[in-house]
Order: sequence, then structure tokens, then C-alpha cells
Amino acid sequence: MKTIYKKTEGVFEIFAKIALKVFGSSITFLLAVLVVIVYFITTPFARQSLHDSIYDIILCFTFLGFFIIQKSFNKFNAVLNLKINELVSAHDKASNRLVNIENKTEAELIELSKHYSEIAEESKRSGALHSTQSIEHKLNREQNEINKEEK
Repeated sequence: MKTIYKKTEGVFEIFAKIALKVFGSSITFLLAVLVVIVYFITTPFARQSLHDSIYDIILCFTFLGFFIIQKSFNKFNAVLNLKINELVSAHDKASNRLVNIENKTEAELIELSKHYSEIAEESKRSGALHSTQSIEHKLNREQNEINKEEK
């Protein structure tokens, strides 16, 4: 059951990435504009009530707005990721494991999140809330513990 869920989740992540790219592209927006133009040409506005005409106009603007918002979101997301990647890669004690983290799967993100929760709990227990610690410190300690147990 878990493997089915993981495969389904993987396929959905791929589908979501593709959908974000497709709905945020300029070509898709131009196709949407063509669809709206064809709709307005073929709709008999003379036979419609004013209410229906206004409804159609609002619907078309909303439809086109979706593509504009998606394009803006994709650009904002890319810029934000680049800025964060620069900050992470420029910081001496930061883990470069987090550069391009946006390309990780949801399962990998959940696993990293668990590690950060453990770091927060350790800092709280030790009273060292202002000390710096990256994910690498945590993973190195875990690896050292595994190595000690194997010996």
C-alpha cells in the first residue's frame, strides 16, 4: 500500500510540475486569448440578457487572469528560490544540501523537516537557542553514532 502511495505521489508531483510550466507559459496565455476571442465571436450577444453578457465578460477576464497569475507566481517562485540559494551557498556554516531544495520530492522534504525539528528540540533541551547548527551537523552526529554502534 505504501509503494502504491509513493508511486502515486511521484506521478502527481511530476504532473504538478508540468502543469505549473504549461499554465504559466506565454504560449498557453496566447492560446487562452484566442479561445476567448473565438468565444466572443461565436456567442450571440444580441440574444443574451445584459446579465448573461456581463457574466460572460467576467468569466473571460477571470479565465485569462488565471494564466497571468500563474506566470507571475512562477517568476516570483524562481526569483525567491534563487535568492535563498544564494544566501545558503554564501553562508559558511550553511549546508549546501539545501541549495535547489525546491527540486526535492515531498518525501525528502518531510525527512529534512524532521531533522530540523530534532535540531530545534536539541537546542531547546541544551539551552543553546542562539547557537548555529546546520543539517550537516545533525547528519554527521547520526553517522558517527551508527559507526560507533557498528564497532
